[in-house]
Formats: sequence, structure tokens, C-alpha cells
Amino acid sequence: MNKKFLRIHPLGGLGEIGLNCQKWECPEGTFLMDCGLMFPDDSHYGIDAVIPSFESLINNKEKFLGVVLTHGHEDHIGALPWLLRIVKNIDIYGSAFTLALVKHKLTERGLLERANLILVETYDVITIGSLKFQAIPVCHSIPGGYAYFIESPIGKIAYTGDFKLDEFSEEYPLENTCALQSDLKDFAKDGIKLLLSDSTNIENRRHSASESMVREGLDKIFTQTKGRIIIALFASHIQRIGTVFELAKKHGKHVIISGRSLATNINIANELGYLTSENYYVENDETITELSRENTIVLATGTQGEALSALTRISSGEHKRLALHEGDTVIMSSRTIPGNAKAVSRMINQMYKQGATVYNDDRFTIHATGHACHAELKTILELAKPEHFIPLHGEYRHLSQHAALAKQVGIEHCHLLEDGQPICFYGDNTFEIEKSEPVDFVLVDGKGVGDVGRLVLKERRVLSNEGILIVSIVLAEETNAVLSGPFVLSHGFVFEQQFNHYLQDAQCLVLEQLEMPDSKNRDKLPEMIRIALRRFFRDILGREPIIETIIHTV
Repeated sequence: MNKKFLRIHPLGGLGEIGLNCQKWECPEGTFLMDCGLMFPDDSHYGIDAVIPSFESLINNKEKFLGVVLTHGHEDHIGALPWLLRIVKNIDIYGSAFTLALVKHKLTERGLLERANLILVETYDVITIGSLKFQAIPVCHSIPGGYAYFIESPIGKIAYTGDFKLDEFSEEYPLENTCALQSDLKDFAKDGIKLLLSDSTNIENRRHSASESMVREGLDKIFTQTKGRIIIALFASHIQRIGTVFELAKKHGKHVIISGRSLATNINIANELGYLTSENYYVENDETITELSRENTIVLATGTQGEALSALTRISSGEHKRLALHEGDTVIMSSRTIPGNAKAVSRMINQMYKQGATVYNDDRFTIHATGHACHAELKTILELAKPEHFIPLHGEYRHLSQHAALAKQVGIEHCHLLEDGQPICFYGDNTFEIEKSEPVDFVLVDGKGVGDVGRLVLKERRVLSNEGILIVSIVLAEETNAVLSGPFVLSHGFVFEQQFNHYLQDAQCLVLEQLEMPDSKNRDKLPEMIRIALRRFFRDILGREPIIETIIHTV
């Protein structure tokens, strides 16, 4: 093999929203670019999180060089605790805010000692193997977001991470600068070998809105609203939280924080100097009941209709201290993530039933995306003019459209990769798209990691759609005579009182199977009963429940 090479192996994020993680290999070893999770959707039936498979890291004999983080959103750092359970003494590189979130996450799980957190300041250069990374500040919906400009033996590489080109970036109070365009223009003067760029918002043809527009929109709503205001936002959107504090002071209102992650992130932001306001209350503060509703603003988590979130509990009237009343206003200052639309719609309907006014549309600018839209992505492509381009972060249609845009700009080599599809660049200016490797994401359910697979999910799907039928019978060990039962119990299948005659017929079918020649074969009998009952209920009801047979012998 050529001594100079860089292999990029996507472990997630190329085909879905979330799971952003790539394994990069160079002659000196292996490292990860981001280490994110994906939140489950309705098809995951009770799963808590989806994470990349780190099996290749365990089996890889190459030295593991660490993890480079672009920013602190869960889809970029959320899988770190599971990585640290199988690989210890990991160097983790990131900005101050990113590492503060990582530190809190690892401390909660007792894993902090297994990580070496290495602070990367704006424009710092770090060396990993034979690659030199410079941290370039970008505008995003969280402080401390970085792109990376990389000097490597195979040429210059620009890695945007998640970003936007805010026309009013000089107004960002959280960063020293967000000058990705001018920084990229300087970096690209002598040519760029490879650009890897965020594709999330490629379908949005408009330029992304500025946070200054959100400030104006919120200010207008505050001015015309008389009741309590509840603002739902992502807990990591520190700039918008700062905007709310600023406007609350302007309008003479108190801020109440509802949601543990929100309170945690505000404390971290205060410690790092991203926020300066200490004039707020938390939801368990008994004094909040003494505040007049007209003079309070509630910042709440739960923008995606999560079952136990603060906003869901408030909208359903289940929150212990905070409730909606006639004349209150709810501002949904976020976007709905694909897959959560039903839960969000259900929650908003509950808000209206409580008499609230809900802003979740374009009457005012109440949310600005943190991801570059079509025109901004085109600008980056034109500034970089790379020899090779790999679209990142998105579903397949996003990646495909971004690659098509790159070809329109005149980029010759556009690589539309998917998870598990490695590409290798060599020092002699050649490259190779290698054989795709199967990618099996790991499902996290409670304390179980990887023990729930496709078969278990299929069973959960059948349970949710068809229910379960349990057959219990006690037989004499020697004679096979029925000593008790058979009992046929329905859970989520049919209402027993209404369809009891069908269950009685099922009992008769079980007894018929016991008269069959093969019934004395205890290994075959459960399957014989399952087949007979499945056929029976399919014929008369058109349903196929899960059938569990329990046979006791005495």
C-alpha cells in the first residue's frame, strides 16, 4: 500500500439525520470525526437511542488516536459514553462548550476518567497522526462549533461540520468571529484536495434566516402578549436563550427554566461566559407561584413532543408547578424533526384546548435554522473549488442533491457515499472507492446495548399491531393427559368478553393437537399449537398475533 493515504469510512450520518460519525485511517492510526447518536422514531418501538457500531475499532489493530468533535449537539457527541465503555484512555478534542457538555455527560455515567479532554481554542492547530487540524469557528445553533481545515499528506481538506452563513454574524455575541467564507477563501488559494460538507438543508432554496430576525420576531410577540409566555426551544441553543433573557429584561419579565437539560446547559454557559444573566428561576423553586403570570416567561424543553418533557407535561396539565391558562402564549422556537410531526401536532392540539395561542408558523420569525441552505452550500462549493467532494449529514436525497449541486459548480469528482462505504485517497494523487461493508447500527434500550435487534423489533411491531395470545396447559409427563387447561389468554389481541367464543374454539384446537400422533414429542408440540391457532385466527379474523405456548409437565 502507498505509504501516504487517508481512508474515510462513514459509520453513520450518510443516509439519515443523526448518527454523524466517520472513521478516518492514516498510516499512524485511526480516529473518529464526531461520535453522534440518532434519536429513535416510531419504527423503533421503545428504543432509547441508536448509535454507530464500534466493532471495527475493537477489531482494528491500528492505534486509536482519538475523537475530533465539531460541536456539542447529541447527533455529534451522544454516542461517546458507549464508545468509552469499550475503548478507554481516549483523547477527545473540541471547543470549550463542546467539552463542557461532554464532561457533564461522562461524569453522569462515571466515565470521565476514561477520557482525556483536550481543549481546542479558535484557530488552534492540533496534530493527529500525519494530519494537522485548524479549528475554524462557524455560525451554528450552538456555541463552539468548528469547521476544520486540514493539512494532510494527500493534500488540503476542508471539513465544514454543521454551519450556516449568517449575514449578520458580526452580531453573534457568543463567538469571536464567524468568518468561514473569508477563512475558506484564504485556505483554498493553493487548491483543496477534498471538501466534506453538511447537506441537511440542501432542499431549502432560501437563504437561512439570521438570529437577529428571530430577536425581532420574539420582540414583537412579547410586545403584544398579555398573558404568560412559554417558549419551547432546544436546550443547547444558548444564543437564543440569551436573546430571551435580553428581551425579558427589556419587557420587565421574569424567566422560569423548565427542563433539566436546559438548566444544566444554562449553568455551563454562565460558567464559560456565554451567558451573563443570573436573574432566572427554576421550575422547582417554590417562589415561582408568587410571580404574576403576565410578568413571566417560561423556557421549556420538549420541542419534539417527547413524552416526559417539560412542554408535554405543561400542555397536558400534568406539570406540578406550571400550567397553561386562557390567554397564555406558546412559541415553538424550533423545527420539527422528521418523524416527530404526529407527537408535536398532538401536543399543540392540547395547548389550544387549554386556551393558549400557539406560534408555530411564519406569522413571525421565531426560529432560524442552524444549517446552511442551498445558496450557502453553493457559495462554499464555489469558494473551495475542491478536486473531490463528499456530501455529509443527511438522508440519501439530501446527499444526492448536494452532489448534483457540486457537479453544476464544476467539481469533477463527487462521491455519493453511504454508511459503510469507505473511500481511500493516496499520496500519488489516486483514489479508490473500496468495497462497501455492512453497517449494523446498535440499538440502546435501557441498560441493554445491542441486545435488541431486528427480530426483537419485528416482534414489538407485531405486538403493537396484532397483540399476543398466550396458551397455557399442564400435562401428565408419562401419559400426556391434560391435568389443567388449556387456558387461552389475550393481551392486545381481542376483547375477551366480546370474543370469548373464539377463545373457546382455540382451546378446542389445542386439545385436537394433543390427539395428533406427534403430540408426545414435546419439542414439536408448541409449534404444532402455534401453527394451528395462527391459521385459525387468520381465517376468521384476518389477524396474526404472536402466539406463546407454555407447557408444564407433572
